[in-house]
Amino acid sequence: MSGTHITDQQIRLYMKQRKQGRTQVVAAAQSGISERTARRIDHGELTTQPGLKRHWRTRQDPLADIWDSVLIPMLEQNPSLLPMTLFEYLYDNYPGQYDETIQRTLQRRIKSWKAQYGPAKEVMFRQVKEPGRLGISDFTRIKDFTIMIQGQAFKHLLYHYRLPFSSWC
Repeated sequence: MSGTHITDQQIRLYMKQRKQGRTQVVAAAQSGISERTARRIDHGELTTQPGLKRHWRTRQDPLADIWDSVLIPMLEQNPSLLPMTLFEYLYDNYPGQYDETIQRTLQRRIKSWKAQYGPAKEVMFRQVKEPGRLGISDFTRIKDFTIMIQGQAFKHLLYHYRLPFSSWC
């Protein structure tokens, strides 16, 4: 199977053909796979395993020379930099070394870096205001206003109550 890639769809089709009683040779031919691959499926060496990702690189890392020395310091200094901005920086400052083929790699790498080391994202909780469910109350002190009773300042707090659903106070 060197140089050939078998898809999950081909494996599922082959297995369906086998369940319908087709021979290994016929099921393999109808699925578009070799007899050797069919034998490997029958022996359990090939299966459909969604979510299984490889842990190795399929090509040399195009950003290996500059990721730690150039791009990370730029991101640490200004985490809001966009991947396209950094790509344009590389394109301008390293002529002929980086072309459009690294854009997606750069986007993935920056997204991963920001998730691990970038600033925390703002968390927002949606507030659902239901009628009759919640009341807000508070005491407040009026600063630039004095109430006098029989010539003496009256120290007091004002009480404020509000219904969030209707904004009634």
